[in-house]
Amino acid sequence: MERERFFAMPFSRIYPLYIQKAERKGRTKDEVNEIIYWLTGYDEHSLQQQIDSEVNLETFFRQAPSINPNASLIKGTICGHRVEEIEDELMRQIRYLDKLIDELAKGKTMEKILRK
Repeated sequence: MERERFFAMPFSRIYPLYIQKAERKGRTKDEVNEIIYWLTGYDEHSLQQQIDSEVNLETFFRQAPSINPNASLIKGTICGHRVEEIEDELMRQIRYLDKLIDELAKGKTMEKILRK
């Protein structure tokens, strides 16, 4: 039941939290967007459509144009779990985004965050 509630959360409610977290650490909304574009394949217009449509997390990731193939290079812990060991694909994708935003807030360079 808890899993379904989590996936049902509107992305439009989580997105501002990502921005706030980044801005508290001196980073920008544009950097958050760049991370989202890189991970999901959305562009400025399609991301805004998803936000305006108030799609839930599950729909946001299921409709993503293309999850970046380098996402599998994202390693480490998030919420007490090793992101690379999360078996549920959708949950792993959500945690990838969480991990990238954490890296941004911790001051990593965009080059390292985007696994270039």
